[in-house]
Amino acid sequence: MTLRPDVLLAIVGMALATYLCRAGGYALFRALRPPRYVEVVLQHLPGPIFMAYAMPALAAHGWKGWVAAVAVVAVQYYARSLAAAILVGVGAMAGLGAFEAWYLAR
Repeated sequence: MTLRPDVLLAIVGMALATYLCRAGGYALFRALRPPRYVEVVLQHLPGPIFMAYAMPALAAHGWKGWVAAVAVVAVQYYARSLAAAILVGVGAMAGLGAFEAWYLAR
């Protein structure tokens, strides 16, 4: 296996860009005090970012994805166990997929 200079340069460049984006944000917020509304928006940003990742996956799986998502939320709400919620979600997707395959094969 050989290391191509162009690939190495791309990897180092992307790592540097990632580092500068993160460090730049920290440096900017140390130097400037953001307005209160910016702080509030940044506090609520993780939820929308997660939804931006989750919604296309749910939509791609159709009704099975939505049923499994409801099961995951219910288990997480009542059991307060992330491991149990993950297991239920994976099991729901597998079970619903097997049910759909059986139903369509009839």
